[in-house]
Amino acid sequence: MTPLDDNRPRLLSIATATPPNLLHQQDILTESRALLQSRFAQFDRLAPAFLNAGIDTRHSVVPLGWFRETHGWVDRTQAYADGATRLFCDAAGQALEQAGLRADQVDVIVTVSSTGIVTPTLEALSAKQMGFRPDVVRVPVFGLGCAGGVSGLAIAADLAVARPAAVVLMVAVETCTVLFRLDRLAKADIIATALFGDGAAAVVLRAGVAADGPRPRIGQGRQHMWPDTLGIMGWTVEETGLGVIFDRSIPAFAEAELRSAMNGLLPDDPVDRYVCHPGGAKVITALETTLSLPDGSLDAERQVLARNGNMSAPTVLFVLDQVLRDGATGSLVALALGPGFTLSVLPITVDTHD
Repeated sequence: MTPLDDNRPRLLSIATATPPNLLHQQDILTESRALLQSRFAQFDRLAPAFLNAGIDTRHSVVPLGWFRETHGWVDRTQAYADGATRLFCDAAGQALEQAGLRADQVDVIVTVSSTGIVTPTLEALSAKQMGFRPDVVRVPVFGLGCAGGVSGLAIAADLAVARPAAVVLMVAVETCTVLFRLDRLAKADIIATALFGDGAAAVVLRAGVAADGPRPRIGQGRQHMWPDTLGIMGWTVEETGLGVIFDRSIPAFAEAELRSAMNGLLPDDPVDRYVCHPGGAKVITALETTLSLPDGSLDAERQVLARNGNMSAPTVLFVLDQVLRDGATGSLVALALGPGFTLSVLPITVDTHD
């Protein structure tokens, strides 16, 4: 272990949360067909995506009946603010309890979210209920999309290094389902309806405290952004809400481009376990191919996807939580692809004696 590694922050805890509305994939398909088939001529051709996505259940901050009505910015923003705040408090409260800390001991909060816009931001909306100090440093981060879990954790780790002994709380929370649109129908919208769910994950970090020694060490995050790829993934801002952008085949892009980018970011580092954002069943298969992994290696990714769907930013942290609970040790690398189009990677070291 180098002195630099020894100064890297320790992961004190990780916790996840999902909202109470449990949606079964077959029920979502039935509801989607009733709502969309008459409006979208290609629905039946795309319907198999619901059953081939590797998803059994998803969770939503709103009940299934909410999607039968037309909603605008006000409705969506209220649903986001209410649902995301509850998820924030749930995940953050669990993470702090696991770490043996109180909310008034948190020094820095990094909040990652891209599925809604509120000002003040979620950590401020949650402050009174959580009991954060008035002088807590707030770092809200918007626009990272599916890469937000890895990039947000990397930002939190850098802040922990910059403030030795400070307690840094990172929360990634997304309410993808409230972005469902009845008034905007394209192939990307149907695929999004088949994939996305809601959830939150929270991580507590600290650097420079000897007592935190036997915990996973968080390395320095790195990113690669491909030129001329802004149209692969993101949002358009429209009158009644955000519109999803999936203009290219992400699995094919990952197979073609990911390996060389990984080699540039982590050229000589051996990896014992990749911890990947499971964007969908085809994405997981593409990741195994391009990372030269045996089929089925990304088992935790498939399990998280089956239970929760693609929750955008928090999803990779759900995977990390499961991988750590399953006893993974050695050199881990968390990775996710997101708008930009960007690869975000983060080394995590779990000592074998931990």
